[in-house]
Amino acid sequence: MVNLISRLCGKLDPLSIGDYKENGGFKSLEKVLFKMKPIDVIDEIKKSNLKGRGGAAFPTGLKWQFVFMEESDEKYVICNADEGEPGTFKDKILLDGCPLQIIEGMIIAGYAVGAKKGFVYIRGEYPRSREILIEAVDRLRKEGYLGHNILGSDFSFDIEIRSGAGAYVCGEETALIESIEGSPGRSRFKPPYPPNKGLWGKPTLVNNVETLANIPVILEIGAENYKKYGTESSSGTKLISVSGSVVNKGVYEVEFGITLKEIIYDICGGLIKDRKLKFVQLGGSSGACIPAYMLDLRLDFDELRKHGIGLGSGAILVVDDNTCVVDFVKVTSQFFQHESCGKCTPCREGNYHVVRMLKKITEGKGNERDFELLKNISYVMEQCSLCGLGQAAPTALITTMKYFKEEYEEHLKGYCRAGKCTFKGGVLDD
Repeated sequence: MVNLISRLCGKLDPLSIGDYKENGGFKSLEKVLFKMKPIDVIDEIKKSNLKGRGGAAFPTGLKWQFVFMEESDEKYVICNADEGEPGTFKDKILLDGCPLQIIEGMIIAGYAVGAKKGFVYIRGEYPRSREILIEAVDRLRKEGYLGHNILGSDFSFDIEIRSGAGAYVCGEETALIESIEGSPGRSRFKPPYPPNKGLWGKPTLVNNVETLANIPVILEIGAENYKKYGTESSSGTKLISVSGSVVNKGVYEVEFGITLKEIIYDICGGLIKDRKLKFVQLGGSSGACIPAYMLDLRLDFDELRKHGIGLGSGAILVVDDNTCVVDFVKVTSQFFQHESCGKCTPCREGNYHVVRMLKKITEGKGNERDFELLKNISYVMEQCSLCGLGQAAPTALITTMKYFKEEYEEHLKGYCRAGKCTFKGGVLDD
């Protein structure tokens, strides 16, 4: 494990500007404001090879450049703190442990892209984190780190805190923007993309909490030193949220390049009660289910992409062999059916029919045609849904049909190896 971006969490008063400065806080901001031009800041972030930590892994510096290049009298920076992916709780560690680092990253981002206003959009289920952020912004405004002419420079920037009401889809950047504007949280058709036309039609930079927390660190140690962490294609570190059947659950900061096996057995102490690992779901409920024989996969954007897997938010759910794969996917699909905003047909109808057929199968009423329909529907959802919710909702279904096909076939014959599904004639024995 390493402590690069989370090194101050738990080691200082999160609201103390003095504590933060004593530990190197705001040095990067001062360096940027008085020694660097906006384009120099963007170039440094591009050199660092930082990729978005919210799930899409888009190059951060390139996104900043898109907003910078737009000519507009108003631009915005949004910190996406709507951490709603089930099993993900790493942003909360940063929000509660070192909010000033995130805000410093936002101010630097605003300077680089030419924005004077920022918003933190935080999920409604984090009321304490929201209170901390509001207090932090108030204190920074009084001390001259926010508002007009920050630290006596020509740059002005301020931040407003907005809160969601618990909708999963608002983690998607255009739904989040709609919510800030006061509309129902529903995704927009793209293009145009937020860097061109975002909040109130203005160029908008949307970055995740963890992404912004990296910014002061990169500018403090330099892009070349930052790239010494991680791999060639995935620079730096990653906060991961580990839950499920492991001994030591929690949030850990690891270097890219570490394997899933090392995380589960070396860091998290292996499985509880010496249970047998069945699969790992990587990236939250919208992530792939990876069988035990693939645990040597490294956390690396390119390596995972070769296997058709995304790192997502960094959530790692460890599942043991007491779990029924089909029942697990059914419950996951019910979550997405509930959270679908209903705007596009593939997501709205797809999730409904996936849940309906999985219920049939777990009740011993499924047939081969249901299995084929599940394949077809999940493909249409993945390819045709409007936003990431619908596109990623069938990922667990697709990957389990690929890696655990035999369990689906067993269910079609009225057999559940985990003994979780109740069929018409009762649970069948092995």
